[in-house]
Amino acid sequence: MKCFKNAIVYVDGEGLKKTTVCFDEKIKKISRCAISGAEVIELPENAIVLPGFIDEHIHGAGGSDAMDGTLKDLSIIANTVAQEGTTGFLATTMTQSKENIINAMKAVKEYRENNPEDGARVLGVHLEGPFISAKHKGAQPLEYIAVPFVKTFEEYNTASGNAIKIVTLAPEVENANELVSYLTKKGIVSSIGHSDAGYVKVDEAIANGATNVTHTYNAQTALHHREIGIVGSALLRDELNCELIADTIHVSVPALKLMVKNKPNDKLTLITDAMRAKGLADGESELGGQVVIVRNGEARLQDGTLAGSVLKMNRAIENMVKKVGVPFTQAVDYATINPARTLKIDDEAGSIKVGKRADFAVIDGETYDVLYTIRGGKVVYQK
Repeated sequence: MKCFKNAIVYVDGEGLKKTTVCFDEKIKKISRCAISGAEVIELPENAIVLPGFIDEHIHGAGGSDAMDGTLKDLSIIANTVAQEGTTGFLATTMTQSKENIINAMKAVKEYRENNPEDGARVLGVHLEGPFISAKHKGAQPLEYIAVPFVKTFEEYNTASGNAIKIVTLAPEVENANELVSYLTKKGIVSSIGHSDAGYVKVDEAIANGATNVTHTYNAQTALHHREIGIVGSALLRDELNCELIADTIHVSVPALKLMVKNKPNDKLTLITDAMRAKGLADGESELGGQVVIVRNGEARLQDGTLAGSVLKMNRAIENMVKKVGVPFTQAVDYATINPARTLKIDDEAGSIKVGKRADFAVIDGETYDVLYTIRGGKVVYQK
């Protein structure tokens, strides 16, 4: 048994309070009194104990990518993101050949079956592509874009051990409605992204069960007064949860403020959309066989197209508080309980509550530096 004694803790339903949290794999007690014999984790006065962060959209980190399709690379990603307070993530794929995607799916299946205790937990897969629009492919390779057949999806999901939790797709393309309906019946999240859809197609997708928008603002139709597109639909429709890359590069501060002003607090989710260069020095990297140049926190293809990010989740939260003006605990919710709800794991993760998993991110309340990351009661990172 371990405990944080007399620490500032973000307790579910109570906000920030000074208390003691005792835990093993799960949270056992939240009280002013510690459990006798519990190992005390000493924290500095300015430390804040938060729920572990959940990143539902991340491709890679530490020089590795989910599409590399090896246990070693998944382990590198898991241990790298743990350094930013992330305790769970979706290994996110990209538009590639069927062979490469299936290889990545098989690696996730084996990794999850092995259930390593180090690093962040691989919660499943976010299949970003290949069912997207060529017009809004972003940094996705054009030659591998595919029609969204249910049969193709089933091949991927079977290879993953039924681990696919979110599918990014363009609702206007052929067969998209059929796939959205199928995913809805299976309890898998359909996320609108890399798409040229207008409001009518978004409305159809919502009617068929779509509930998410992939990296809102990026690689999708913009807001126009005669056609509000995906961005306008995301702002208008409360059914849609909006992913957001809060690095102030992919999305400007005013656009971040507009999103916060228009979405219910429980319908906005911070993601990093990070690629393999996260955690490495500036220089040349790679994404889906394409050269990526990382400079001053920006990752771009050689033609200037943004190619994912090198954003860390603790910095995304800091940006939302310090640059956007979001209340601290609300910004934390964007990276914890909100993605937990999307992934339907909010009964076991996403907040600090007795009975939930002992997943914590302990940060310095002034610098937002991560001091500890604890997953399932085990320290997986210590500064």
